[in-house]
Amino acid sequence: ENLFFIGSSPSKNDELVKYNLQQKVTEVIKKSSNLNIDKSEFSIPEEIEFPTTQNSQSYAFYYPPKNSKYLESEVIPPLLVISHGGPTSATSNSLNLSVQFWTNRGFAVVDVNYRGSSGFGRAYRNALRNQWGVFDTADCIAAARFLEQRGDVDGSRMAIRGGSAGGYTTLCALTFHDVFQAGASYYGVADAEILATETHKFESRYLDQLMGPYPAARDVYVSRSPIHYADQIRAAVIVFQGLEDQIVPPAQAELMVDGLVQNKLPHVYMTFRGEQHGFRQAANIIKTLESELSFYGQILGFSPPGISPIEIVNQSTV
Repeated sequence: ENLFFIGSSPSKNDELVKYNLQQKVTEVIKKSSNLNIDKSEFSIPEEIEFPTTQNSQSYAFYYPPKNSKYLESEVIPPLLVISHGGPTSATSNSLNLSVQFWTNRGFAVVDVNYRGSSGFGRAYRNALRNQWGVFDTADCIAAARFLEQRGDVDGSRMAIRGGSAGGYTTLCALTFHDVFQAGASYYGVADAEILATETHKFESRYLDQLMGPYPAARDVYVSRSPIHYADQIRAAVIVFQGLEDQIVPPAQAELMVDGLVQNKLPHVYMTFRGEQHGFRQAANIIKTLESELSFYGQILGFSPPGISPIEIVNQSTV
């Protein structure tokens, strides 16, 4: 008898595997990709548990910087916090080349499974009910502070990034808190009210559990929508948006950028034709990562080699 499964590890992409139950032997049937990268280049994550608000605990994977060409520096590294989408999905410690892109370039990364994430029991998953924008944001901040206090990262050079629901958490962190110096929102939610009224049918009532039934809880939606409070932001923001996105339409990003413009905040707004909710074209993915790296370099005070600097609107106000 054989067991078939898809497996991965911190140093391996997904593989379709056959396991012979009698012989206890595994056979890789198909790899999702053939990587020509030495495993010594990969940052292997540490599972961390840390205190957060409401006397609760939260979870994350911490990736230290890793590049075999450079010795460990005495300089404490900058931190990049990742807020996963969903928001009731989860991140894992499977090999993620997007994470490795950052650790290979000197960043420490913490990939947060904030309250509401799947995989930690029903109570943890349900903790985000009526608390979206609050508990997820608090847990991302708590992860950053935990690592700062532990001495792993430089608390004066911290950024946060996320896509979709993770973009919303990112914008909430930058708007309602003064912790991060920079942030990147990929097709993120800026106005929860618009998301509740205009998103696609599949997720049309998703926010009823996350924020409350609309329109009865409209005041909650408004109070947790970064678009209404852009003047509170003191960090630099880079926004990426696909112009064919029907889940979080471009109007969301445009409203947020309008607020950044009106308040003369440092920002970059990049749009991509042909992209929907989640970028799929290789050239665009490369462009966003390199642009984001250039953005962080200018804000946090370093010059990434081989990367052309992008123009930041209102950079002098950083």
